[in-house]
Amino acid sequence: MSLQTLWRGLAAALLAGVLAGCGGSDPEPTVVEVAQNDSRFSILAEAVVAADLAGPLSEAGPFTVLAPTDVAFAALLTELGVSKAQLLADKPLLRTVLQYHVLGASVPQASVPLGKPITPLQGGIFKVDKVGNDLVVTDGRNRQARITGTDIMARNGIIHVVDRVLLPANLNIVQTAQAVPDLSILVEAVVAADLVSTLSGTGPFTVFAPTNSAFAKLLTELGVTKQQLLANKPLLTQVLTYHVLPSRVLKADVPVGAAITTVQGQTFTVDATLAITDARGRKSAITATDVLTSNGVVHLIDTVILPRP
Repeated sequence: MSLQTLWRGLAAALLAGVLAGCGGSDPEPTVVEVAQNDSRFSILAEAVVAADLAGPLSEAGPFTVLAPTDVAFAALLTELGVSKAQLLADKPLLRTVLQYHVLGASVPQASVPLGKPITPLQGGIFKVDKVGNDLVVTDGRNRQARITGTDIMARNGIIHVVDRVLLPANLNIVQTAQAVPDLSILVEAVVAADLVSTLSGTGPFTVFAPTNSAFAKLLTELGVTKQQLLANKPLLTQVLTYHVLPSRVLKADVPVGAAITTVQGQTFTVDATLAITDARGRKSAITATDVLTSNGVVHLIDTVILPRP
């Protein structure tokens, strides 16, 4: 064998070894494998397996996973008053909660739709806002979590780290109002107008909810007592349905300056300062926004708005 032939053989063998080494390298991990290989997510990894979601979340995707840390899960256990073993044994709850953290698309930090409703695989919504330098998630129960790490890449998606486990909504619009002391007169009015079943329905709805002080001002303006107002079902129904939109409209999607059509049929407008002008030219300020519910969203207002007579 000549020296030239020997060198050619050695070169070929070396090249084959390099190519074999490249071909045998581990592929980029899936979102599940990323969680399994990161000590911050040990409980999440256990939960994914216990919920039988390891297989689905290893598929092609792409997915975006908001991944709670072990510290976040520890806080959830305290909040729910259960042990880790109890949580992992509750497969229906576990699947519901975990799928609420997963989007069926790849959404890097730069593409997060701030202030908009985001629908995860579980259904329902949550939203993300920029608060100072932080990205803050508001879940369906109006609990908040910070996104503390972003854009961890995986073969089938992307992971963002959150410091609290998110939970889907468990209260509808009526139940949410019942839980707020300052909306007690509104709740009485909804009951008196026989609108409880409607506003507890699938929706989604947007409700501009007058506070108790807003109703007190209305009573003075109309020169009636609360009992007289609640007894006037036709007026009450007309006024209340004027506060309801037949869709979910978060603050970020309020059409500033445009006529907004209500369930009652008439319109009002909202300006850039979040002041409502009703059909009679009266003003009402939106004092709190984006209270999420299972069938819509609630915004609080400081004056009852009125349609034309």
